[in-house]
Amino acid sequence: MAQGPDNAWERLTGLAVAALNEREPERLWPMLADALTGLCEGETLVYKLDDWNEGEGTLGMTATAATEWGRLGRRELGVLRSGYPFAPHYASGPGRAPVTAGRLAGGAWRASETARVLGRVLDLDHVLALPLPGTVAPITGCLVYRSGADFTEDQLRTAERAQPLLAAVEGQRHLLEQWRRSAAPAGEAEERAADAALTPRELTVLLLLTDALTADAIGRRLGISARTVHKHVENLYRKLGTRDRLSTVLRAQRLGLVAAPDRTKTRGRRPRSPGRVAAHDEQ
Repeated sequence: MAQGPDNAWERLTGLAVAALNEREPERLWPMLADALTGLCEGETLVYKLDDWNEGEGTLGMTATAATEWGRLGRRELGVLRSGYPFAPHYASGPGRAPVTAGRLAGGAWRASETARVLGRVLDLDHVLALPLPGTVAPITGCLVYRSGADFTEDQLRTAERAQPLLAAVEGQRHLLEQWRRSAAPAGEAEERAADAALTPRELTVLLLLTDALTADAIGRRLGISARTVHKHVENLYRKLGTRDRLSTVLRAQRLGLVAAPDRTKTRGRRPRSPGRVAAHDEQ
């Protein structure tokens, strides 16, 4: 049974904060899925991330959804991967406000094969699209399902309030996966980060420091203020025993916390001025 919206919002906010301290990127969305379902007063939820399309790509879901979708045959699954009116709606412009299939297509939705499969096999009537802001081709995010009446305007507004929080978690997931790919071999980087007492959030800031981004630019990537970025940077200085960004990046490279530059790719290029990197300390 879904939670009340107030309790679900409190739980979702708490889980999002906890997610920013989670070291395993594959655990982030499962942590949020049940709370997000309750927040929208739905019954089950499916999320789709990365390079997902109508024919392939992994769908994540709540435990309830996994049980229900396990009863679907291949053809029915194909219908549910491709039969919603959301893709053309969001492709028509930059807007990413949550919307339901019933509001978009009206009677055409209720008469669609997708709606019939949902009702016949899963006993669900309505679906709410909650896309991640800024995503394009494909639009990624969540689909929340329920039976009975369609989602209300208040529930749509609540879903919209959740979008920035979900985008922040998704950005953290991507950066943690990027860090895993670029740092020391699997397992070693996590052990070295733990030895240095670096939090997952500090690791993502460290990764962005290697691109010589300003505090403002890092804040935009992470959905936090420049002031918060400076606090993370100060923590990195203290934990790594450094005094500026350049020495911090160099030490992190020596420790295997971030990848050292690939000399075969940078050979022949004009080197970046160390002064340029250090100058960002004041930005």
